[in-house]
Amino acid sequence: MLKLLVTGGAGYIGGTVAALLASKGHKPIIFDNFSHARRDLAPSGVELIEGELADRPAIERIFTAARDQNQPFDAVLHFAALIEAGESMARPEIYFRNNTASTLSLLEAMLACGPRRLVFSSTAAVYGDPQSLPIEEDAPLAPTNAYGQSKLLVEQMLTWLNRIHGLRFASLRYFNVAGADEGPQGITRGEAHEPETHLIPLVLDVALGRRPFIQIFGDDYSTPDGTCIRDYIHVSDLAEAHLLALEGLAAKDRLIFNLGNGCGFSVREVIESARRVTGHPIPAEIRPRRPGDPAVLVASSAKAIGELGWQPGYTDLDEIVRTAWVWQQKRYGAGATDG
Repeated sequence: MLKLLVTGGAGYIGGTVAALLASKGHKPIIFDNFSHARRDLAPSGVELIEGELADRPAIERIFTAARDQNQPFDAVLHFAALIEAGESMARPEIYFRNNTASTLSLLEAMLACGPRRLVFSSTAAVYGDPQSLPIEEDAPLAPTNAYGQSKLLVEQMLTWLNRIHGLRFASLRYFNVAGADEGPQGITRGEAHEPETHLIPLVLDVALGRRPFIQIFGDDYSTPDGTCIRDYIHVSDLAEAHLLALEGLAAKDRLIFNLGNGCGFSVREVIESARRVTGHPIPAEIRPRRPGDPAVLVASSAKAIGELGWQPGYTDLDEIVRTAWVWQQKRYGAGATDG
């Protein structure tokens, strides 16, 4: 059994990972400020600590108390971050403060009195507008938005701390996470951002009557249907990869992997999938492009599959959307409206 601090563990991805860790017999402890998370969606039976990632003394107290009780933490899984690329182009300063500077506080606490293993939730946005597809881990790193830059700065810090202090880390780069976790009790956790900005739950909101239409930001990209193409990975597959990366750090001190399903789907294709799955028409309206949005982002997962033995279970878009649709109906109720 491993004792693990999961920052941002009350969120969509972090909560799914924490629940999986607990189901495997590990002891995850969630550290979250609940600014973008809901307590009722945190995994049941998992200890919650409320706090700010920037509060280094608070984190050091957590590590020290565990060590003094002869129950030290074995590793940290770090999910806490702001994640909206569009917002980062309007307010880059809060992304560098929350994603980069606050992570440095966590890393300093780990070096002072905590574990020396970290699994970092990075992003394939570190690549920016790729020169070739699918994107491999040795592709140039040139973010086109402040969100991607804030994550790349953390990766660069980790490289130096690994070299100088021996901090072991795995950096996992992925794009659009989607779907809902299907556990023994059925689907109990899915996307629940407030406000919601991710495409699949927004499209499903239209099917539920919570929104009148879905907005398409740009239909003049150099893609077959003019809309952006993205790689969608199911949250359960992503959670499994985090556990495999954690295990991989026992043998290697530095791991970097892309995680995706290996093929991309356009915005229009996602909308069509939602129409098939829900049986609703889902009207769409075109809006101008958002700054910092590359035309195509699709990652190669060949390295993770080869070295970690990772095998995504959800590779069909309709299946990913189906699990999200079950969650949305469970959360809001079929035919729900904002009024």
